[in-house]
Amino acid sequence: MNNLLLHSCADIIALVPAAGIGSRMNSDYPKQYLSIAGKTIIEHTLAVLLDHPRVQHVVIVLNPADTQFQSLDVASDSRITTVVGGEQRADSVLSGLNHLAHLTGNDNCWVLVHDAARPCLHHDDLDRLLQLAEADEQGNIACGGILASPVRDTMKRGRTDQVIDHTVERQDLWHALTPQFFPLMLLRDCLSKALSQHANITDEASALEYCGYQPVLVNGRSDNIKVTRPEDLALAEFYLSRK
Repeated sequence: MNNLLLHSCADIIALVPAAGIGSRMNSDYPKQYLSIAGKTIIEHTLAVLLDHPRVQHVVIVLNPADTQFQSLDVASDSRITTVVGGEQRADSVLSGLNHLAHLTGNDNCWVLVHDAARPCLHHDDLDRLLQLAEADEQGNIACGGILASPVRDTMKRGRTDQVIDHTVERQDLWHALTPQFFPLMLLRDCLSKALSQHANITDEASALEYCGYQPVLVNGRSDNIKVTRPEDLALAEFYLSRK
């Protein structure tokens, strides 16, 4: 990516943080390199992004000790660039954003941040999310938003001794998913400020919330699961087979 010049909001960059080690998977290597249906999880994830006509480029943020990504066939795709990540997810995302900020020729470009371990993203969900980059009838553009799924189960607040403290009202509660979609410079500035002030940043939207913005919730499919634990592998394979 020596000359990444995006000239309109129709051109989208995807950023995939993949520097984690997947400790909860009880595996010898990071979860994004586990296989489902003949491909690694990250290959399924990248295929969804690269198949979308508006996604012009994908930046993958890797652990500095990663030796596996370059062995994948997808690593030779000219639309992919890799950069080195940081200790936490937010540090890795900021590393990718700083890289992009120096290479893009348009301050209005938008970035789509998607988990490497979410291989079941649907094209129609992605379409709805990308509409946030389009101006409304008054010419206003939203600050961005995220795919999310309404909470369906009864929610309990627990105590440290793992007994129930109280039941939480689930109305207006959502599961935050990815992709999360924001103007590149806005996300970079908010994330940089939040991290410098030691804020608790759990996803990209929380960085914007910390800076006073209110990202949009875009209703997404609940089968857009993140492969985190061993039992998620079979479920992800089932969903992929139905796609």
